[in-house]
Amino acid sequence: MQDSLTTVDLKSASPAFERYTNQTVLDGLWKRPQLSARDRSIVTLSVLIARNQTIEMPFHFGLALDNGVTPAEISEMIAHLAFYSGWANATAASAIVKRVFDDRGIGPDQLAPADVEPLPLNEAAEKQRAEMVQENFGAVAPGVVQYTTDALFRDLWLRPGLAPRDRSLVTVSALVANGQVAQIPYHLNRAMDNGLTNAEESEMLTQLAFYAGWPNVFSAMPVFKEVLLKRSS
Repeated sequence: MQDSLTTVDLKSASPAFERYTNQTVLDGLWKRPQLSARDRSIVTLSVLIARNQTIEMPFHFGLALDNGVTPAEISEMIAHLAFYSGWANATAASAIVKRVFDDRGIGPDQLAPADVEPLPLNEAAEKQRAEMVQENFGAVAPGVVQYTTDALFRDLWLRPGLAPRDRSLVTVSALVANGQVAQIPYHLNRAMDNGLTNAEESEMLTQLAFYAGWPNVFSAMPVFKEVLLKRSS
């Protein structure tokens, strides 16, 4: 549970919620072997940051560190989600993670620097993506198209502080959490190209059901199903 509310606090507000929190979620969902504890933390933090749900953040930032997510990876997640869920959400998360880092004695030397040597670019795939976006939207919002190329796919996605698979995990989790199903096919395909397995994406949806809500997951599942069917055909 979060730092600010104890089991007693939850039980005094809603005994049923306290039981579900401890038995169904913490002692059930989080112990399922189909997804590592590290990946569950990445998925859960992505939801909290993308939806600006700050009350749960102190607990889950700490849990993520305990589960093997490094300070550098957390700092990269915040930068990544600034683009995929908005600048203010990343600002709010930064204020909280700073306190968690301070409490644990985590300093700037443990974070990914602002300027890094980028990962290699898949020139063919990026050319195809850029041409498709330019053709569809170049006349609608050329500024968006340009920043999508320069800031996202030729900078953010090439930063080595977060593995491409994990960036995809963060992105897809945020899209599901915010109900942005139209963006899921491209990014789910990219996630699987980056190494996310069928079993992992299935269990990611199970984790998301609790932290993003059943309606968002049921809205996303037909899209996941279609992507998987097309990849297997």
